[in-house]
Amino acid sequence: MTPVKTAILPVAGFGTRVLPATKSIPKEMLPIVDRPAIQYVVDEALDAGIEHICFVTGRNKGAIEDYFDSAYELEEALERKKKTEILEMLRKMKLPASASTFTRQQSALGLGHAVWCAKAVSKGEPVAVLLPDVIIKSEKSCLAQMIEAYDEVGGNIIAVDAVPEADVSKYGVISPVKRDGKLIEMDGMVEKPAVADAPSNLKITGRYILQPEIFDLLEDQGPGAGNEIQLTDAMERLMRTQQFYAFEYEGQDYDCGSIPGYFEAVFAHAADHPDTAELVKKLAASVL
Repeated sequence: MTPVKTAILPVAGFGTRVLPATKSIPKEMLPIVDRPAIQYVVDEALDAGIEHICFVTGRNKGAIEDYFDSAYELEEALERKKKTEILEMLRKMKLPASASTFTRQQSALGLGHAVWCAKAVSKGEPVAVLLPDVIIKSEKSCLAQMIEAYDEVGGNIIAVDAVPEADVSKYGVISPVKRDGKLIEMDGMVEKPAVADAPSNLKITGRYILQPEIFDLLEDQGPGAGNEIQLTDAMERLMRTQQFYAFEYEGQDYDCGSIPGYFEAVFAHAADHPDTAELVKKLAASVL
């Protein structure tokens, strides 16, 4: 099996669910305590052994590229002021030139199209796709867990987690065939099914390991829901010829593309941060 060394982060979306905050700031740059949301997703990829990250960007997303670049004036000022701790932290967050690519999705044609824009970077090898709206808080990164499973079984893997059955109509869920521990053979996906019709309560979480044939399918994939090129449509076509697994990871996901999910992510990470943990306890006690 070819190892997974490249990750695609589609960051071209408008962030309409968190307007007006994202009118001039990329949604991926909204802060979660002391760093932007995108940093948590990049850290997850690096923790899993990813060697190259391709950011698929759009208009007004230059702040993301600037963030992962060198900031010479800032670093020199910190060095002069002997602020070595924060200087080292900034340097660790910087991606080496060989470890990142920024490519432009020139038209907002959907998630599937955004992933297809990274085809050249994939070099005909399997890739990980991480949706930057989703931050997953876990002891071992979600993608690291998935890659361990991939190294055993290969194929294509989709991260899932269980939700209350009453809530399945809010999500895309998988159709399971057979379970072996955390790995579940699957034969389909259903978007926001009625509770009575749902094949499972395992929602798709926004982390994928996909074989390179997905790019050929995306190239001729027609518009789907919302008149956009959908990644799930191409995955369902690939499912006809290749093995697909769902992986029930350990961790908690937060949908930072929504206002409630963003607030939950900030609260959860602030509760663990040494500078804010006690404050969170006091605030929670005073509010409740």
